[in-house]
Amino acid sequence: MPIKFELEDDDVAAFRVTGKLQLEEFATAQRKCEEIIRRVGHIKILVLTEDFEGWEESEGWGDWSFASRNDPYISKIAIVVDEKWKDLIYLFSGKDLRPVPIEIFEPEKELQARKWLDR
Repeated sequence: MPIKFELEDDDVAAFRVTGKLQLEEFATAQRKCEEIIRRVGHIKILVLTEDFEGWEESEGWGDWSFASRNDPYISKIAIVVDEKWKDLIYLFSGKDLRPVPIEIFEPEKELQARKWLDR
């Protein structure tokens, strides 16, 4: 399974992505995230990638309903990913198009990403 979701601490929802991201697995992780939002309220999201290979080809990636429903409850999003994916991650995450602050960090800066979420 290339994506795992878990709640870290009380308000940090962590997505761990490896390999090629599959749309259905991403949708399942989003549903789990929504359950956490309903239970906890406001959260921060941390996306950690390892051996990331991009996204499967699918027309479903254009669905922004998760963001529309949940952005008011997401304080920040930190994405830890290899530099070569930076431009595509900007597009995928909607950085600068959503009301949620989104920052991207290189893999060796995971600790900085976590500190940024805590500010």
